[in-house]
This record gives sequence, structure tokens and C-alpha cells, in this order.
Amino acid sequence: MAGAAAVIPTLAPLAPVEATAQGWAPVAMTSALERHPGPGGTMSPDMSLQPATAGGESHGPPALDSLTKASRLADDLARLASTRSEAMAAGAPDAAMTRDGASFVKPTTGTLTSSAGPRWGSTHYGLDIANRIGTPIFAVADGVVIDSGPASGFGLWVRIRHQDGSISIYGHIDRSLVKRGQTVRAGDRIALMGNRGQSTGSHLHLEIRDEGGTKLDPQTWLRKRGISVE
Repeated sequence: MAGAAAVIPTLAPLAPVEATAQGWAPVAMTSALERHPGPGGTMSPDMSLQPATAGGESHGPPALDSLTKASRLADDLARLASTRSEAMAAGAPDAAMTRDGASFVKPTTGTLTSSAGPRWGSTHYGLDIANRIGTPIFAVADGVVIDSGPASGFGLWVRIRHQDGSISIYGHIDRSLVKRGQTVRAGDRIALMGNRGQSTGSHLHLEIRDEGGTKLDPQTWLRKRGISVE
């Protein structure tokens, strides 16, 4: 009818979605590549999806990087297995390897009787592990023997300088199995446990000093390198 206003039908309101009652909730679009066809079911050119690679695989830099990391991990595990096997064959109780490939070994077997800290009115800088006289003692890491023989207070000792400049000291030993200037590897037998010097029983007294000579807590030093002495 001419002049009559167009009548726009009123739409009924949509019923609310009862997400919790149905056990689901609407999910927002998360992919930037997701598109929906426009009117008439057509897809505009700028909204089309990019074709997938053949077979769904990609061997670009990210994939090659993952393969390289996996290969390095396999090599590290192989070296750790070799280190552990050699150390265990020599009698060492435990071995570990750091991310940079350095090997470390628990110095002996026995009972932890004293850690670093206050003791008898002074400071005890060592880690004491007790066992029978003659129990094997092992180098905690690769290095060069800088002392092997008599030492005041320790009776007999062995000192090893490691690749990072730190020094490990093995005191109260019954007998040394290495000579000054000898190169040793982590897990090599270097001495036998004893009761020499100022000692109250057969044990290993292990000390660690950094490259500047500062005395460190041996228990903490070993723990940071994957070796637990409890």
C-alpha cells in the first residue's frame, strides 16, 4: 500500500545457553586460519586456507633443531652410561655427569659421620665418611694429583686439582695409590681409607677448595654436580 510504513517483524529472543547444565561451554576460535564461508557459501580469496605440506610433515629449521638436540641428548646419555659403568666396575658407589659433559663420582662407600659446619668449638670443613681400613677411595672428578704423601693433621693425604681450578683433598688415608703429577679420571682408585693423623676412627675426610683456596662445603659441592652423600 502506497505511503504505508514497512512492518518489521519482531524476532523472539534466543534462549540462553545452559552451558553448565549441558556439561559444555562455548569455545572461542583459537586458530587465526579458521574461516567460515560468506553468503552463498563462497569463500573470499583472502580468507582461503593455505594448503598443507605434503604428508603433513615439515623439515625446516625447527625440526632440524629438535633432531640436533635429540642427538646431543643421546650422546650425553651414552657418555653418562660409560662413566657410570667404568666407575661402578672400579667399585665407586655412584657417578653423574653435568650438562657440559664433566663426570663426577661419589668418593667412597660408608656411613656419613660428619658434615661441614661447627664442631667441637671450631669449624669442620670436611665431609667424613666412615668404613673399614682399606676401603677404596675414588677421585671425585678428572684432574691432576698435586700432592700424595704425609700431611700435618691428616697423616697421609692425596690432593687433586681439577679442570675448573678447584682442589679435592682426601685425608687420613691408609695408603695412596697415585703419584704427584699423575693424571686421574673421575672414578679412578686413588687411595685406601685409613685412620692416620688426628683421627678417631677409620674414615675419609674429604675437603673441597675453589680455585682461590676458599674452603667449600663438600656435600653441597657434590650435590650440585649430581652426587648425593646422605
